Amino acid sequence: MPAAAPLDSHTTTLIGSVQRAMRLLEAVASREQGAPAKQLAREAGLALPTAYHLLRTLVHEGYLRRDSGLFFLGEAAERLSSSGARQKRRSTVRDTLAQWRDMIGAPMYYAVYREGEIEVMCVVDSTANPAVPEWADFRETGHAHAVGQCLLAQLDDSSRRDHLDRHPVRALTPYTVRDEERLLRRLERTGRMEPVVERQEYALGTVCAAIPVTAGGSAAAVAFSLPSHQGDRLMSAARKLHGEVGRLLGTLAFSISI
Repeated sequence: MPAAAPLDSHTTTLIGSVQRAMRLLEAVASREQGAPAKQLAREAGLALPTAYHLLRTLVHEGYLRRDSGLFFLGEAAERLSSSGARQKRRSTVRDTLAQWRDMIGAPMYYAVYREGEIEVMCVVDSTANPAVPEWADFRETGHAHAVGQCLLAQLDDSSRRDHLDRHPVRALTPYTVRDEERLLRRLERTGRMEPVVERQEYALGTVCAAIPVTAGGSAAAVAFSLPSHQGDRLMSAARKLHGEVGRLLGTLAFSISI
């Protein structure tokens, strides 16, 4: 095997600078009340002139900010932290949905109602259990699928009507609810935390169930779909999923913002 090409001195210098900058960032992150350059240099094991140079660079790039001689994490570093936390929440939700997919034997969906729109945030399926193709925009057809009906059921009457004014009820299949007033009456009868089921209203050959997830004023839903010939197990699977969602409600509610 040929030997790896040696790093040139410029590359080595850059790597060393990155390592020293990271040590400074770690030192600042451990000091919520901020710290002066001399203390940070000492904790990072750097000569003071080197620390000053790197601190100025990190301030210029937004990773640190300086206030009254003390250094704090800047907006760029906080964005990195926020992005990492958000990715961790997404991973947690995806892993949970994958467990439920395997438990129920059906593709799983996670959706939220945000700023007046339905957003499907995560879909977990498999070759054996494919998800329902989005042949009609999920955001515009909330009246027809279990996810949308579950989210709308969690809203107040004014918010529901506002949504339906923007996304009117229309027939997608022969089984779709026929008009807005019928849909509103159905939603009114649905308990805020009850599962919602629909049979072939969005797509022929498919039945679905959705379980509400709420946190404060936010609305979310976990759902699954089955081929219509397995419709006899829809309710039992929905009850099973309802129990699982209740058990892990804290995890999912915390993840509504993914």
